[in-house]
Amino acid sequence: MKILLVAATKQEVIVEKFKDLEVLFTGIGMVNTTLCLTKELSTKSYDLVINMGIAGCFNPNIKIGDIVEVIEDSFSEIGFENGKEFEQFSDFGIQTNYSVEGKTNLQKAKGITVNTVHGNEGSIAEVVSRLNPDIESMEGAAVFKVCQEFDIPCVQIRAISNKVEKRNKANWNMPLAIKNLNIQVKQIIAEL
Repeated sequence: MKILLVAATKQEVIVEKFKDLEVLFTGIGMVNTTLCLTKELSTKSYDLVINMGIAGCFNPNIKIGDIVEVIEDSFSEIGFENGKEFEQFSDFGIQTNYSVEGKTNLQKAKGITVNTVHGNEGSIAEVVSRLNPDIESMEGAAVFKVCQEFDIPCVQIRAISNKVEKRNKANWNMPLAIKNLNIQVKQIIAEL
């Protein structure tokens, strides 16, 4: 099985653990991810894409350092303001939500993909009320969309580095999240 690992940054992947695999570092954000992954899949064939990375968490039952498999993700900011509130496009046939079948025994999660990570109590409350996500990333839905377009199975594995709250890096634990992420992805690959 030919697998492509996709991550936003080199910081998220302990490359020595994946010497036999191709790893694509896209850069942060949905635009960079879409561009890099599209270029890669236009020139090479893969049986599976694994998107791995860290994420912020809205769900109080998921702890920092936990690993989840995201099986539903959406572009949370594609839409319009109707004067009072935000609405996602439904009239124009624009797909903003993506779902995949779970492929692991990990806890399943609902993600949102954002351009701006949440750090304001008002915007956090609004997005939780509107979409009720478990986690947020800056790339997940982009990977789902590109893989759907290329008809390539994909799995999104996220490690929780922080709670989504008023920005406070003192509460983050990126080393734990990255360590756990790499251990789990290595195990998933070994079981394929």
